[in-house]
Amino acid sequence: RSWDRFVPFLQFPPMLRRVAYTTNSIESPDYQLRKVSRNRGQFPNDQAVVKLFWLAICDIEDKRSLKRAKDGNKTRRKSEGRLIEGRMTTNWKQALAQLAAAYPERMEPYL
Repeated sequence: RSWDRFVPFLQFPPMLRRVAYTTNSIESPDYQLRKVSRNRGQFPNDQAVVKLFWLAICDIEDKRSLKRAKDGNKTRRKSEGRLIEGRMTTNWKQALAQLAAAYPERMEPYL
């Protein structure tokens, strides 16, 4: 049923596809956000959805930062962290560059 949405993904190089579908840093928050939104039947407006997701993301990051503190921050980052740090993903910079080239209007505001 989702073949038409999946086919464009195959146009990316294998390295980018591997980063995208094996990145737990993406899958885990996605799963948690789906879990939060599944409990709601409907939302009164778009702002309610944004607020719910923002609060859920803050909660996810709080849990991750507690885990990092407990682990003793074994994984040191050279660059300054963003909202959701997580573990470093192999080849993420190359994948991000390819996504920015393919979708400049979507990626530009966040880079």
